[in-house]
Amino acid sequence: MSMKRFMNGMGILSIGMILIPVWLADIPSIPTAGDEAGQAGKRPNMAGAYGSWLADQVLGNGPASLSFRTGKWRSAKEWRTVARARLLDRIAPVDQGGKPEVRIDWKGEYEGLYVERLSWQLPAGPRTEAVFLKPLGMTGRLPAILALHDHGGKKFMGWRKIARIDGDTWKITLDHQREYYGGVAWANEIARRGYAVLVHDTFPFGSRRVLTADVPERIRQGASDPGPADEEGVDKYNAFAAAHEHVLEKSLLCAGTTWPGVYVPEDQRALDVLAARGDVDPSRMGCAGLSGGGMRTVFLAGIDDRIKAAIAVGFMTTWRDFLLDKSFTHTWMTYVPLLPRELDFPEILALRAPAATMVLNCTEDQLYTMPEMERADRMLRETFRLAGAAEMYESKFYPGGHKFDLQMQADAFDWFDRHLKR
Repeated sequence: MSMKRFMNGMGILSIGMILIPVWLADIPSIPTAGDEAGQAGKRPNMAGAYGSWLADQVLGNGPASLSFRTGKWRSAKEWRTVARARLLDRIAPVDQGGKPEVRIDWKGEYEGLYVERLSWQLPAGPRTEAVFLKPLGMTGRLPAILALHDHGGKKFMGWRKIARIDGDTWKITLDHQREYYGGVAWANEIARRGYAVLVHDTFPFGSRRVLTADVPERIRQGASDPGPADEEGVDKYNAFAAAHEHVLEKSLLCAGTTWPGVYVPEDQRALDVLAARGDVDPSRMGCAGLSGGGMRTVFLAGIDDRIKAAIAVGFMTTWRDFLLDKSFTHTWMTYVPLLPRELDFPEILALRAPAATMVLNCTEDQLYTMPEMERADRMLRETFRLAGAAEMYESKFYPGGHKFDLQMQADAFDWFDRHLKR
C-alpha cells in the first residue's frame, strides 16, 4: 500500500512535518503584508473568534519583553546572557548526562568517503545510532558539520533521511531524498567538500523511536514495529507515531519538561561526540537541517556557542504565524510554553548574533505564510544590525515548496566554506 493511499484511507495527509487531517489542509491562509496582530486575528484563523484577542494579549505588535530590539540592553552579549538563561528555563532541559561513551559498530568506505557507524547510550531509551563521514585520505583536523535530520512525519527513520553509507540504501530512504533533497544525501555531499560530518538519530526517530511493543495495545492503532522493506508496515508505524505525538507531549509536560528540553540536550551530546574527535577542529563546527532539522538548528545554534556557523532551512516564521494560521502543520516539538511573551521564534536563533547565521526559505512552502516569513527575516536582520554584525546574517528565498534542493545546498555549502574553512 502506498503512503498516499494509506493516508487517504485514514483521512490524513502529510505537509512537510506531520500527518494532519485532510479537512485542515483547506483552511484559508490569507495574511497580507503589514497585517497587525489584531487585524490578522479578525479574519478566518486557527483560533477563530479568539484569534484577535490571543494575538493582542500574548503577541501584541511590538517586540517581546526580552527582545534585543526593545533597546533595553547595552550590548548583544549582555542581552544574550539574560535571554538565553530565560530560554533554557522555559525549555526545562532534561539531564542527558555528559559526553557519552561512543562505540564504533562498523567502519568502511563509500563513494570516496570514510564512514563509521557509531552508537552511544543516553540515560534513557534505546542506544543512539549515528554515522560519521569524511573524505578518504584527508588528514588533520577538519571543519565539522552536525547534520540534523528532518521530521517529515516519518519517525521510522532518523539519520538515514540525509545520509548513505553503502550501496544497500533503503528504498524508503531514496524516496525521501528524492522528495526533499534533490535525490541526494546532503550529509554525504558536504562531507565530500572537505568536512567531517556527524548525523545522529534524535528522540523519537530511528533508533530512538518509541516502539509499539512498549506502549499499551489500545493506542497502537494496529501498527507494529516493521522492517524497512515492509513499506505498508512503515506507513502504519509513521501514522501511529504521528497520532502518538500529542500523547508524548502531554507526558513531557507532566514530567516538567518540553520537547526542546529533550532534543536540545541530545543534540548537544552529539556535538560533544563530534568535538572530541581527533580529526575534527572544535573551533570550526557548524550545524544545519531542513524542516524539523531547521527547527533543531534554531534551538541548538541559539543556545550553544560551539556552533560557529548555522543554517536553518525551511523552518523560520513567527509565533503569530503559528497562532493564527499554521500550528496545524507543525509538530509539537516546536512549542515552548510562555516563551512567546519573551522572545519571538526568530529571536531564538538571533541569540547567536554576531555568529554566522543563514536562513533559507521557499516562497510556496505550505508550512508558513509568506508575510510572516518575511517578518521573521526582518527581526533577524534587525537584531544582527543592532549587534553590529549585519554582514554575519544572510537569508534567501527560493521558488517552490518545502525542500532543500541542489541549488539551496550549493548556496548553503558555499556559506559554510566562507565561515568554517581557513
